[in-house]
Amino acid sequence: MAEAEYWLQHLQSNGFRPTAPRKAVVEIITSSRRVLNPMEVFDLARVHYPKLGLVTVYRTIEKLEKLGLLQRVHLPTGCQGYVAAYDRHQHLLICQKCGSVEYFGGDQETLENLLTDVEKKSGYRVREHWLQLFGECADCRELS
Repeated sequence: MAEAEYWLQHLQSNGFRPTAPRKAVVEIITSSRRVLNPMEVFDLARVHYPKLGLVTVYRTIEKLEKLGLLQRVHLPTGCQGYVAAYDRHQHLLICQKCGSVEYFGGDQETLENLLTDVEKKSGYRVREHWLQLFGECADCRELS
């Protein structure tokens, strides 16, 4: 089953009709391998569904995030974008030039040591973490 079909079935099984506008939004997000902000989703999805409204894009993104299908990305510009989420805990490498995303799992021991050090120095008890690294992908570095 294609990822877009799975997402639409997941939406439907959680009480959301798989309408043509939602389908357009889902297809754009699932076919992208880069961070997209809501306006980019809107612009790209309108090519397939010209009657799409911006409110539908925001509502669909909100529902997809609540269902765990989307992962929010906090960009250095202060904006937020979204990428498809995966079942296991992943960290993100995000290209600041083209917006491409790669997922990586951290070495568990190294991450645990870092979190323990942060807890000792800050007095916080870390319950969860979210690691995003920004830079330039190999393709963009080649073009520079």
